[in-house]
Amino acid sequence: MTAPLTIGIQSKGRLKEQAEEWLADCGFKLEVDGGARGYRASIKGLPDVVAHLLSTADIAAGLDQGDLHIGVIGEDLMRERGGDVDQRIMLLRPLGFGRADLIVAAPQSWIDVEDMADVDDVAAAFLARTGRRMRVATKYLVQTRAFFARHGIVDYRIVESSGATEGAPASGAAELIVDITTTGATLEANGLKILADGLILKSQAQLAASLGATWTTGQLGSVRRLLSVVEARARARSLSGLTWPAAQAKAAEAATQSFLARGASRRESGLLAPASDLFDITAALAAAQVGPVSVDRPEFAFEPASIAAESLAKRLGL
Repeated sequence: MTAPLTIGIQSKGRLKEQAEEWLADCGFKLEVDGGARGYRASIKGLPDVVAHLLSTADIAAGLDQGDLHIGVIGEDLMRERGGDVDQRIMLLRPLGFGRADLIVAAPQSWIDVEDMADVDDVAAAFLARTGRRMRVATKYLVQTRAFFARHGIVDYRIVESSGATEGAPASGAAELIVDITTTGATLEANGLKILADGLILKSQAQLAASLGATWTTGQLGSVRRLLSVVEARARARSLSGLTWPAAQAKAAEAATQSFLARGASRRESGLLAPASDLFDITAALAAAQVGPVSVDRPEFAFEPASIAAESLAKRLGL
């Protein structure tokens, strides 16, 4: 019996729901063993794949340590693993959900503080006045240190946050925060503002692969199958299929020739084209007296190979 490919998926919360919706949209179904409280699952449509339902932190650790082959993970938590994480974990593709920005925020009452250069000035003044370093509350220690270092800021210390980070300045626990935000509404409600150049990372859920796991050609084959379907589904969303009467093929092909250079491709009595070009193409066909023209949206658009899967194979030496 061959060893299955292992994938880490969130065990609860909105990210779990979004991961299941993403799989279902691609034609896969997560089937949990042991009912709703189970922590192991299979994925219908992906044989020889075992899903482990874990916390996001455990997925990040599993990928980093080679205990999982692939996983759904927020890039913010992956980057927090520290060191040269890109040599240990490979991002295969963004998934379009779980979006959040990792940012630096200051109290709105600091009217003279708008960017990181201002923070540097305030930090130096704070140290001179109080004899203490300015405090920055965060759960993201690694990325905070790296970001502040890039801006040359040294007169601060990190207060590790275990709760609602955005409340730290109001409670007197810290002067600044580094945290994730989606809309900024919670920051505003707590009297905070994002610094003009305080964006550390635009994060979203990613399908990632462990470069330290033990891989077989069969497991890599399962990743190829998964990525081919996921990429075909994503590709199809940006395409439209057009079909015209076969008797008018010569006139239709002449009218649409220029669109081939813009990403369209021929199919029998029709064209597969970027959806953004749909109305331009139909106008060109109408001008050539071609019709009726029908339009359909493909569910999947497969390519012969997945660039991401082949890049993974190269890095794994398989």
